[in-house]
Amino acid sequence: MLAIGLMSGTSRDGIDAALIETDGEGQVAPVAFHSQPYKDGFRVRLAEACTRAMAMERPGEEPLIASVEEELTGLHVEAVADLLGRSGHLAEDIAVIGFHGHTVAHRPAHGWTWQIGDSAALAGAFGIPVVGDLRSADVAAGGQGAPLLPVYHRALADGLKKPAAILNLGGVANITAIGADGALVAFDTGMASGLIDNWMQAHGVATFDESGAMAARGTVDESALAQMLADPWFAQPPPKSIDREAFTTMAVAGLSVEDGAATLTAFSAAAVARGIAHLAEPPVCIHVAGGGRHNATLMAMIGERSGIAVRSVDALGWDGDALEAQGFAYMAVRRLRDLPISFPGTTGAPAPMTGGVIFRA
Repeated sequence: MLAIGLMSGTSRDGIDAALIETDGEGQVAPVAFHSQPYKDGFRVRLAEACTRAMAMERPGEEPLIASVEEELTGLHVEAVADLLGRSGHLAEDIAVIGFHGHTVAHRPAHGWTWQIGDSAALAGAFGIPVVGDLRSADVAAGGQGAPLLPVYHRALADGLKKPAAILNLGGVANITAIGADGALVAFDTGMASGLIDNWMQAHGVATFDESGAMAARGTVDESALAQMLADPWFAQPPPKSIDREAFTTMAVAGLSVEDGAATLTAFSAAAVARGIAHLAEPPVCIHVAGGGRHNATLMAMIGERSGIAVRSVDALGWDGDALEAQGFAYMAVRRLRDLPISFPGTTGAPAPMTGGVIFRA
């Protein structure tokens, strides 16, 4: 069936919308993709909504968050309309929309995760069933609620040499390891572009470090790096996940823009290496998706610190920008077919979980 997937990730840079044809199992055919960037003003409001959500004991009423949610939903409606127009398909051609929303706070240790976005309104806008609230059931059962992409990674990676690893570099980094026997292990490794983006924006240089050029001109402060890596979270065995707001740039305060960017980039790379050390089978190659794969300095540092070949998933014929959105389309189809989207090895759930709530038009 034809399915649309929507993703607003921890990079807070915009909405990815993907259209695929899939059976929710081994058959996947990309059809169309559209990326809609956020305007600067909305990006600032979204970041503030995340800050306020993380300060709350539980999800609840908060005027700014409610306002941002309404605006976010409208932007997703625009993204779907644009994707349909670009693909030449009508709404009635689409079986389901997988709507991730935007994570404003992720606190599985406290028993909750919070994604904003009005699934019912999105379903009503197009007359298409929407699968939303994809993480809550997993967290309620004792899982981490993240990462969720491994089930899609496994479908794509059927022909890859095993053991293999697929690394997603968004604001936060997560890795999917597929063993020689096909077993899945997945977890967040730490930050990817989140802190680097924060650093660049705080210094008024740019919204991100394009191609890692700023980091390439700097020198890694090994003392600051060691301080950041001393966080006990890195020693925890998987499965585990983390919120983008869990780390700050405080350790590099006072460094030059270049040295700070270099150190924060090394922090993301070293965290990936630490994560791989938790795997029973080191992968033969790390295949990288997400916006962070465009950061040449980060990609090189991951290879240096892990000692493993690092390649963009585009070399496999996959679209590294579309992968997450495609994954949520795939998961929506699995939800319609009552197939699991998370597993003990990927989120720590006690059993395979069929997550997501279906919102009918």
